[in-house]
Amino acid sequence: MKKLMSILIAMLVTGGMHMALAGEAGKGAGAPTRKIERATFAGGCFWCMEPPFEKLKGVDAVISGYTGGHTENPKYGEVTSGTTGHAEAVEVHYDPAQTTYAELLDVFWRNIDPTTKDRQFVDTGSQYRTAVFYHSEEQKRLAEDSKKKLDASGRFGKPIVTEILPAGKFYPAEEYHQDYYKKSATRYKFYRFNSGRDQYLERIWGKEKEK
Repeated sequence: MKKLMSILIAMLVTGGMHMALAGEAGKGAGAPTRKIERATFAGGCFWCMEPPFEKLKGVDAVISGYTGGHTENPKYGEVTSGTTGHAEAVEVHYDPAQTTYAELLDVFWRNIDPTTKDRQFVDTGSQYRTAVFYHSEEQKRLAEDSKKKLDASGRFGKPIVTEILPAGKFYPAEEYHQDYYKKSATRYKFYRFNSGRDQYLERIWGKEKEK
């Protein structure tokens, strides 16, 4: 009798474990897997490049930072001096199932002046150059195609000088720069208005800017 009881208890314990394991496996199988990719753009002052990308569906993060230079772990003061070779840029983390890279490129072009070298509006120097830093051959192809089509359209009245380059090391900027337009809204709005960016974009794109 004792032996029979021991066998029954063992079967119950084993069965319970199997059910628990099956339940955990079921949870994992049912959870959708999101593929997050990166896109990196330099469009002058990174404060101004965060908002348009953060509005997009499927964008998890937009990080202000520095890339394209030769100095490791650069600081803001070093980059703005123009001695590090870096450009102010944003790194966009996005779900391509919700927002495509082509859509990101469209937003990028509609928020910059791609015809000026080493300058964006009131900010001058190579640290404010425009560039697309691609993370794959597919991103490179899409970027080059979009640049070619926009150039051929004659919309800007001048040749596009924005560079398309392989992505290198990206250094996130200091924390106070992240979401600056939210943290320091008054200062941001004052800077943006006086930079001339919005006036230029309105003249070039008009109602199409938010397309």
